[in-house]
Amino acid sequence: MVITGGQRNDGVMLAVTLEDIYVPRPHGRPRTTPDAVMADRGDTPGANRSYLRARHIKMVIPEKKNEIAARKKRGSAGRRPPTLDTEAYKGRNVMERAFNRVKQWHRLAARYDKLATTYRSAAAPHAVLQWLRV
Repeated sequence: MVITGGQRNDGVMLAVTLEDIYVPRPHGRPRTTPDAVMADRGDTPGANRSYLRARHIKMVIPEKKNEIAARKKRGSAGRRPPTLDTEAYKGRNVMERAFNRVKQWHRLAARYDKLATTYRSAAAPHAVLQWLRV
């Protein structure tokens, strides 16, 4: 769980969040890279796409309309559009529904706590309760 300032954009923290992945396996080294990253249009800055490409992580992120227009405006210099697995993107609603459960805890959604440690003290129990489905 990565806690940031309430005014921080999610897209800025993508690399930091992915660096925290650590999934133990029964044998061998733990897993530190996801198969794919699924995000909305807001998380498409070029820096995120370059980071994911460098780590060989599949991106399931649609392009913004202004990015499409800018790419087409450049013609052949605009390169090919990034691929999008539309079937995988349909599963994004699961992620959205999970975030909507967080919004039911008004204290977390409104970000009343000023300190990150105080906010985390509410976010961690919420995550455990959601994991247990209490």
